[in-house]
Amino acid sequence: MAEPPPVVNASPIILLHRIDALALLRTAGDALVVPEAVMSELSAKEDGAARAAVSASWLSVVAAPPPSPTLQAFDLGAGETAVLAWAEAHSGTVAILDDRAARDAASELGVGVRGTIGLVLLAKQRGQIRSARSILEDLQRSGMYLARQLVEDALKLVGE
Repeated sequence: MAEPPPVVNASPIILLHRIDALALLRTAGDALVVPEAVMSELSAKEDGAARAAVSASWLSVVAAPPPSPTLQAFDLGAGETAVLAWAEAHSGTVAILDDRAARDAASELGVGVRGTIGLVLLAKQRGQIRSARSILEDLQRSGMYLARQLVEDALKLVGE
């Protein structure tokens, strides 16, 4: 049986769109899903990320199931909750998100997680990009906060 498609939250879409690298999301899978709540967040930003997501044939907008009581107890934002509700309902789904509280919740719920940095590193390992450093620097310039030590540790993992 095929693995379910990864489910993606707003921040990776926004950040990768800002540096014209939205296609890096495909490193996680050939097709990805975006909950309606996430699309609402993207649409509210008015920075073009929602339009880019909608026009990507490999991203599908889905209705997320109601969150479990355990998930509700984490009191996350609507997008993070929808992403994790989808992942909980589709066993084996990887959640693509950056928010620390959501990542902690995913860990407690047994949901696999990958963040934007993880996508960049995976793309480098697969030879899809030449330089993880340049992408991470672009992400930082576009507004993503990355601690210097985190970047250096990540880059060591891919030999940069």
